[in-house]
Amino acid sequence: MKKSNTEPLRDVLMRFLRQEGLETPLNQYRLIEAWKEVVGPGIARYTSNLYIKNQTLYVHLTSSVLRQELLLGRSLLVRNLNNKVGAQVITDIVLR
Repeated sequence: MKKSNTEPLRDVLMRFLRQEGLETPLNQYRLIEAWKEVVGPGIARYTSNLYIKNQTLYVHLTSSVLRQELLLGRSLLVRNLNNKVGAQVITDIVLR
């Protein structure tokens, strides 16, 4: 006998996370973890101290040349990171 009021577990968990105010911090964590995959290991090696504040991702770079290169593709990088997470988590990136 099939119950008619069943929901996918994913939907129930997402609703719970929203109600408890945990969806945004979880998405921020997922975005920071996705950084290495989106930019690749070569670029990730030169980055440190990633954090998000007010929908802005702050990234510290050890290479000024790489910083300039990433500044040129910043909007694409924002789009790719948000797509990887599946939510609008950041609107800008500050490279230091």
